Amino acid sequence: MNAPGTIDRPLTHDPKKQAPMKPSTSEPAGSAIPDFTTSGANESRQNRTRQMQLIPEALARAHMHEQLRVAESERRAVRLATARRMQRRAERASLRARRALAMAVMQ
Repeated sequence: MNAPGTIDRPLTHDPKKQAPMKPSTSEPAGSAIPDFTTSGANESRQNRTRQMQLIPEALARAHMHEQLRVAESERRAVRLATARRMQRRAERASLRARRALAMAVMQ
């Protein structure tokens, strides 16, 4: 059965394999929409598929950016905790030195 496809039942659903649309010979020129070209449709389809292919990459980039932000935040928190611990240690050492000095002066 080699019957050509119809509008309702096309031979193929792939637009690239379908016959290009030609203006009707029964209508007078300029009465209908100008000659249809598939380049615009193909371009937008190409663009859409390219954008869809780039979605996982964009998601991965956003995820990595978020992970880097969280890691930097954790590093800042660790540095702050370490700085506070060292400050307390320095204050205790300063107090011990003051006491030692006071004891040495008193004797």
